[in-house]
Amino acid sequence: MPTTRSTADRSAVRTLLRLWPYVRPVRARLFTAAAVAVVASCTGLVIPLVLKWLVDGPVADHDPAGVWLGALYLLLLGVAEAVLFGIRRWLVARPLSHVEAELRAGLYRRLQRLPVAFHDRWASGQLLSRGTTDLMLLRVFLAFPLTFLLVNGVTILVGVAIMLAQDWMLGLVILGPAVPVMWTCVVFERRYAQVARRAQDQVGDLTTVVEESVLGIRVVKGFGRHRSQARAFRELAGRLRGTELRKARLLATIWGVIVALPEVAIGAALVLGAVRVADGELSAGTLVAFLGTALALRWPVDSIGFLLAMTQEAATATERYFEVMDEAPEGTAEASGKGAAPGAAGAGEARPESGTGPASALGSGSVAGAGPASALGPGSVAGAPPAPAPASRPASPAEAGAGSGIRFEGVRFRYPDAPPGSPPLLDGIDLHIRAGESMALVGATGSGKTTLTALVPRLYEVTSGRITLNGVDIAEVPREELRARVAVAFEEPTLFSASVGENVLMGAPDGAGKPALDRALAIARADFAHALPQGTDTRVGEQGLSLSGGQRQRLALARAVVGRPEFLVLDDPLSALDVHTEAAVEAALRQVLADTTALIVAHRPSTVLLADRVALLSGGRIAAVGTHRQLLRDNAEYAHLMSGEREESR
Repeated sequence: MPTTRSTADRSAVRTLLRLWPYVRPVRARLFTAAAVAVVASCTGLVIPLVLKWLVDGPVADHDPAGVWLGALYLLLLGVAEAVLFGIRRWLVARPLSHVEAELRAGLYRRLQRLPVAFHDRWASGQLLSRGTTDLMLLRVFLAFPLTFLLVNGVTILVGVAIMLAQDWMLGLVILGPAVPVMWTCVVFERRYAQVARRAQDQVGDLTTVVEESVLGIRVVKGFGRHRSQARAFRELAGRLRGTELRKARLLATIWGVIVALPEVAIGAALVLGAVRVADGELSAGTLVAFLGTALALRWPVDSIGFLLAMTQEAATATERYFEVMDEAPEGTAEASGKGAAPGAAGAGEARPESGTGPASALGSGSVAGAGPASALGPGSVAGAPPAPAPASRPASPAEAGAGSGIRFEGVRFRYPDAPPGSPPLLDGIDLHIRAGESMALVGATGSGKTTLTALVPRLYEVTSGRITLNGVDIAEVPREELRARVAVAFEEPTLFSASVGENVLMGAPDGAGKPALDRALAIARADFAHALPQGTDTRVGEQGLSLSGGQRQRLALARAVVGRPEFLVLDDPLSALDVHTEAAVEAALRQVLADTTALIVAHRPSTVLLADRVALLSGGRIAAVGTHRQLLRDNAEYAHLMSGEREESR
């Protein structure tokens, strides 16, 4: 997770102004609501003036009719104020719920477009808190503090003008606390911003712990770690509680100052005004009106504290929201490996071979794309509209020599956040998988096999060199088109909270139906899906944990082949299968591999035998290429890997 940025030099106003593009479509209703609220608040300031007229007029003259008339005026003013505030509420409710929905939809769209390297760095709980708690804070801010900072500011100015017009001497007494109150607000705003940011980040950390505990409940229970997990949760919750208490102390301090000083000023004005009324220098009605206006301003002044607090929390939420929105999506120079998007591990570090990060753009075992698109031939134009893929066929000798298939040319890759001077994970990869050929990729654990396969659908960008499909550099092909051509299945499959059929058909073009689903399930030997309670309409639950590991892996394999991809990348797709199921899946998979160009990460000889040729990855380079028999005979390292023996480097 990225480190918390300092809020010392942050301008809350500049930060909140970034919300304007989202607010602009509903600005008319918001401005109207603010104007209505100003009128409603100023209507309340007319009440003290009516009281002055009552005291100096009908009351002094003992006129009952005038008193009843004054009471009617006061009733009408009170009703008008209540109605106007009700109208304001009605005006803002619907548009602000729309703004919140747009913000949330924009965040979700951006998360889908961000590179895998971004998701490697960010905890899922932090992203979840930005899409829920932070956006709720923004909606509340737009609905209440934003309006009432304006309304209360105008009300205070109008009220002060009325008091000065009534009696300038008493008005100066009331204004006495203004300077210390303003200074307190400035100090409070700076300190509260830092604490608010810390609290919201801690909420994200706490959300991450809860999410991981729920998703990993089998591990927690299996190892009896519920006490340690509960202890970790308590520590984070205690830290958050301490931060919230500090927020409460800051708010109590400013509220004490804002409430106490004006009250002292009102008391002083009351004493001075009473003396002047006794001396005949001031009418009783004027004193009543003056004090009535001062009391009417108590709420606008008292509310400054929590309005500023809510504003700072909203500014922090906005900052956290745009930390995600400002990340460069896939396809920009900043997000590319050459430019380069931050990765999650050092170049010399081995990434997990399963590729099971929480937020992989496609998900482990998912299909990189939706189905066939335009052919990527040497004459193709990147970005051209997709056309139906031609029927797959074995490559001719001419095609095989013309750069068709998948070619790695001097590919070098290192994670951008690796320590300076550390060697790249992949260095000078040269490999050609001819059209219609299946290539097995073999290497020791941590050698970079999964990383290499992730470069083909551009889940990561190469640091240097290039990868071509049918002679076209994949960097020149729109990702959507590329991932429609390349299907990917990883060793550790990810299933979504949807039905079996929906999970499998994620890898098919839109409109694919039951025949495609049944064919893919048959190839993957996932016929167990038909025996589930609702057949292929059975929901598999979060992460597909209601299924066994082998069942999840077969569904992921079905998802990879359902779209009849021209290029297929498989990361040890049979590792969780028993011997008999593996043999059946291999038999069916051979038919698929005969009609596609495939790169298969393999750890076992049975998987290697699916391929036409084998490439040995060692030391970040392709150390040898040949058939399984050739490498067993001529390469000691390959023979050692296939023997099942272990060595210290593994």
